[in-house]
Amino acid sequence: MSISKVPHLPRENKILAALSEAEYQRFAPHLERVHLPVKQVLYEAGEPITHVYFLNQAIASLVCNQEDGSTVEAGMVSNDGMVGLPVIWGGNSTTTTAFVQVPDSGMRMKAELLIAEFKRGGELQTLLLRYTQALFTQVTQTAACNRLHTIEERLARWLLIVADRVQSDTFPLTQEFIAQMLGCRRAGVTMAAGTLSQAGMISYKRGNITILNRSDLEDTSCECYSIIKNEYARLLGTQS
Repeated sequence: MSISKVPHLPRENKILAALSEAEYQRFAPHLERVHLPVKQVLYEAGEPITHVYFLNQAIASLVCNQEDGSTVEAGMVSNDGMVGLPVIWGGNSTTTTAFVQVPDSGMRMKAELLIAEFKRGGELQTLLLRYTQALFTQVTQTAACNRLHTIEERLARWLLIVADRVQSDTFPLTQEFIAQMLGCRRAGVTMAAGTLSQAGMISYKRGNITILNRSDLEDTSCECYSIIKNEYARLLGTQS
């Protein structure tokens, strides 16, 4: 992870962009820009969270790790939120691990400084509390989706959310990684991706996925995609 200090930091993250200029200028000196490569761990389950991250175009997955080594994604964070929310809930650790799924950059801040800013109240506190509700919706809806819907529906929902967050219909993802995030076997993802590909909705080449027909993919996705998207828009004025 490379770190740089920037005198005038761009506000690519939507939480930071929503702050008034006066609020942001007080906040900005505590931020440092970091490059976030794929699989970079931002915090480990059960370990103290020392920094929080306001992501730019990077995406981080919040995953649950099981004793047998299997993983499943509980939530996803992008430029509409912050990695490290447990620090404002009164705890300094959590049961999930956060790591980078799509590489890019973000703004990093020491956890104790974020806590002090949050306790001041005002704009940042309001935004983070609303984001907490949006993320809670995503986590609970994902849990329901993983239990009730087919792999094809879940894969369509997941690909649409990733595309929304990277603001592109093409992005790097391996089938092995998708299987880990969806909590299913790779063979199941291969079959589901094949179904979507044969229907002309996506293409998959050399670790890159391209959405070819978004309308059909949205029709294939379960209702969880629109529920999550609409809740983010309602609470934060953003898309999921």
